[in-house]
Amino acid sequence: MNERYTLSIDVGTGSARAALVDGAGRIVAIAAREHEQIVPQFGWAEQRPQEWWKGTVESIRELLDAHPGSASRIEAIAACGQMHGTVLVDAAGQLARQTVPLWNDKRTLDIVHRFEAAHEPNSYLSESGNPPTPAWPGFKLAWLKVHDPEAYEKAAFVIMPKDYVNLRLTGEIAMDSGDASCSFLMNPATRRWSDHMINLLGIDSSKLPPIREPLDILGNVTAAAARETGLREGTPVLVGAADYTAALLGSGACRPGLVSDVGGTSLILTLIAEKPLLDPEISNVATIEGNWGPFVLLESGGDAMRWARRAFHEKTLGYADIVAKAAEAPAGANALFFLPFLTGQRLGSYRNARAQFFGLGAGHGLAHLHRAIMEGVAFAGARHLRVMEQAAQQKVERVMASGGAAKTALWLEIKASIYGVPLLVPAEAECGVIGSAAMAATALGQFPGVQAAISRFVHYSAEVKPNPRWVETYARMQPVFNRIYANSQPLYAALDALLTDNVVSKD
Repeated sequence: MNERYTLSIDVGTGSARAALVDGAGRIVAIAAREHEQIVPQFGWAEQRPQEWWKGTVESIRELLDAHPGSASRIEAIAACGQMHGTVLVDAAGQLARQTVPLWNDKRTLDIVHRFEAAHEPNSYLSESGNPPTPAWPGFKLAWLKVHDPEAYEKAAFVIMPKDYVNLRLTGEIAMDSGDASCSFLMNPATRRWSDHMINLLGIDSSKLPPIREPLDILGNVTAAAARETGLREGTPVLVGAADYTAALLGSGACRPGLVSDVGGTSLILTLIAEKPLLDPEISNVATIEGNWGPFVLLESGGDAMRWARRAFHEKTLGYADIVAKAAEAPAGANALFFLPFLTGQRLGSYRNARAQFFGLGAGHGLAHLHRAIMEGVAFAGARHLRVMEQAAQQKVERVMASGGAAKTALWLEIKASIYGVPLLVPAEAECGVIGSAAMAATALGQFPGVQAAISRFVHYSAEVKPNPRWVETYARMQPVFNRIYANSQPLYAALDALLTDNVVSKD
């Protein structure tokens, strides 16, 4: 009997990937093509959608060539992709602008600052579901209107990266509710475009595409796309999802009370809740199964370890050596605290927050410093978790840990002990691919809902429980960490002034 497949496509910041997934949620094969970011000037980051499409085509062809006859056995296609990349296309579906500002592009910073100065949070949070940040496509579209009016006027629609790939596959245009929810333009109550936000940002509502749900069938692979990719003409293509929400689903974080901890360069904590949490320090994304994902982002997660490797060892030690050194210190590092705000914060009133060690004594050594860094990231994450728990009136039950930090056993045990709940590590690291496959299988009617698909597709390689010997120590330290952060806030502006007034060298 020939195995039936779904095809997952992931348009990431670093590569375009395609994967064949079988009916049990196992990745049969995966192929990828890397692409680069373009940095025209400091703070800008762009890519060419044509390269996303080229990489997707080449990845699909590699899979099909390696698995003869598989094109006829692909029952549905689901794509996910990097968020916030603002793609402009004209009425014929052609690019109105050859490059696209990405999620990490900061060119809109002045627009965001002017918006914050002119509008109180209570005037936009309920309409946008989010605090302002340069990442949001609403601000990018406002910037393009002023700085690239020719492309703006030519554009019929603004879409996201995975939507562009879907357009090339099907000829159809739509945006899923997850990407739309983080545009700063969607009303979270209605899940429709907000006239209020559109008017505040001064953009044209006619350029916003239909908002559809991720599991909807967008269209079918066209004859032209079939010739280019090798796919079977007529293969159904889902609306798909943002890579972030696909990864939430593929990690198993798909019901209220569950949390996703993605530890890479940054640390992203997402609490699944029934409603968005309208708070200036919390962002919200509509999740695939119909809930919401209030989330906070700590800019320095794994990056704090990277800083320690450079600052203390000039990169002569590997990360495993640093972790081994940290393991020599006791829990709590003898009351040494580290606030991990090495590059400030993305949201809230204190984006200019600073990192610091607090409590240093003559008895502290390198092991204590390294352990304090790992614990400090977890304390900062736990502070955000408690804020979200209280706002959602929803206790955290378990945390799904993924990303590079999930490979570090000591850090997992520290987080479990500070968060106070077990951490589960998905056996399959490709959470976005698995989430997309679960969407496709559900859309085909193989499961009554995506949660049922996930219960079959997602397995865990480890469950890390809180260390009873550490829990009490960390519970006593957390309030002190919170107070150090709160009491340091008045000093951040003073530090800024020292640099601005050239009292100290910036070098």
